[in-house]
Amino acid sequence: MGSLAGRTAFVTGASSGIGAATARALAGAGARLVLCARRVERVEELARAIEADGGGPCRVLALDVRDRDAVRAAVDGLAGTGFEAIDILVNNAGLAAGLDPLQEGDFGNWDRMLDTNVKGLLNVTRLVVPGMIARGGGHVVNIGSIAGREVYPAGNVYCASKHAVRALNRALRIDTLGKNIRVTSVDPGLVETEFALVRFDGDADRAKAVYRGMQPLTAADVADAVLWAVTRPAHVNVEEILLMPTDQASSVHVHRRGGGA
Repeated sequence: MGSLAGRTAFVTGASSGIGAATARALAGAGARLVLCARRVERVEELARAIEADGGGPCRVLALDVRDRDAVRAAVDGLAGTGFEAIDILVNNAGLAAGLDPLQEGDFGNWDRMLDTNVKGLLNVTRLVVPGMIARGGGHVVNIGSIAGREVYPAGNVYCASKHAVRALNRALRIDTLGKNIRVTSVDPGLVETEFALVRFDGDADRAKAVYRGMQPLTAADVADAVLWAVTRPAHVNVEEILLMPTDQASSVHVHRRGGGA
């Protein structure tokens, strides 16, 4: 893959899972990193590990993407730090909460998902992309999901939020056409991270059952897809990547050893 030396990447949700793996992958290709998450202690630990491994310099920001004023202050605060010229934005911050039927849904869970997965992505994109355009180019990578292409039982609002991400990915591609902005959505199927643990309110046994009997993707698999997309030649825009485990054929068709689909 190509080198990202001299380029700056801004990664949201970098404290764990896909965000942390993506940060490591980009750093390994030479990128300078702005690492953002609410759990700042975890991000600081990641930054130290990356720099100890010989990766480029990192800047850590405690950031909740739902807070528009905080996002604005974070982006504006990069001025004069050497990290202000963002070349790559990875909109990774996101979550799923609950698995209730729509008619029994929890309003608080709905707000968390829509505020993070949709409005949070919009907040960061709106405040980073103008700088890319002013500097003559950039690349936005949105971490979507198979849930943005299919709807599964009791996935209602989460699926809706990821359908929105896919629509916004396409909309940004159209709106920035001719401005040297590349836009990519990486849409994974089952990935074993803390995602399920969050969805099930910390119930580790229930979270582990999601992946039982099958081989899911890893966060590093998704990070590898992100790295591949951002290291294509400048004239190539990888618009969408659908990344699935071999054991998964759709959101509801999963091969489990000893238990069928």
